[in-house]
Amino acid sequence: MPCEHPTPHSTLAARVNTLGQSLLRHHGERVHKLAIHAGFTCPNRDGTKGRGGCTFCNNFSFSPHARRDPNVAGQIEAGRRVLAKRTGARLFIAYFQAYTNTYGDVDRLRRLYEEALAQPGVIGLSVGTRPDCVPDAVLDLLAEYRDRGCEVWLELGLQSAFDKTLARVNRGHGFAEYRDAVARARARGLPLCTHLIVGLPGEAPRDSLASLERVLELGVDGLKIHPLHVVKHTLLAHQWRRGEYRPLALEEYVETVVEMVRRTPAEVVYHRLTGTASADILLAPRWCSRKWRVLNAITKRLEALDARQGDQAEPPKARVANAC
Repeated sequence: MPCEHPTPHSTLAARVNTLGQSLLRHHGERVHKLAIHAGFTCPNRDGTKGRGGCTFCNNFSFSPHARRDPNVAGQIEAGRRVLAKRTGARLFIAYFQAYTNTYGDVDRLRRLYEEALAQPGVIGLSVGTRPDCVPDAVLDLLAEYRDRGCEVWLELGLQSAFDKTLARVNRGHGFAEYRDAVARARARGLPLCTHLIVGLPGEAPRDSLASLERVLELGVDGLKIHPLHVVKHTLLAHQWRRGEYRPLALEEYVETVVEMVRRTPAEVVYHRLTGTASADILLAPRWCSRKWRVLNAITKRLEALDARQGDQAEPPKARVANAC
């Protein structure tokens, strides 16, 4: 098998508005995200809304740090040392990634967020959460950090804009909760990044494109696109073994992502175009373990089409007019 080499960042960034390049333009040097596990859980796991979480959820697959002891300062220092040695990085964003990072008392959230911001080189926060877990007090807290000049991103895990799909994967919320959270976040001027998963059970590529359009209609500043992983110790894994779920082929994923990128206005920042799961828990599709193979394929497809982000995007007025 031939070796896979990372696509030069400038090659992809020439066609996609990536987070790395956006931060570089804004801060004048590279800014790296440091993923943190702060000891949160999820209302869809602790019994508040359900048990067991989403059918695809084994959080280790999304957060390689989910096994860590939740010591925020220690995690940041360890990650900072590694990146500083590898890349010479000096600026960082603390990414509260594992589980639902707004699911707690606001005083506890303040302590954790401020612990992160107090670490050397940390210039902001990126907070991953669910649309049904962002009360006004939390949004006000994040807006406070934004007003202090911190780089702040609120990351909402929507995954799909279709309630049938969300119910099928036991998500525990619908699109209405997302719509409400977006309206309140945008009223405070908070930068919003929405997560969408391509290849969810019962969905075709056209459904991912429709989810994107619904997200764009409401307004969004950033996007993360993930392929659906089948990982160990999940209900989805049992469904896959019984033949009830067929993962996407790499070619299907690439075509869908390229179409999504082309329909996304150029000013929206892409935080991620794919996602990986560690080999020890990944069951299918196997290509999900090879990040650079996927990114190279996306870049090559964009180049073959001479395509770039936004070249098929509707004007804002047209999107509003077509909104459901």
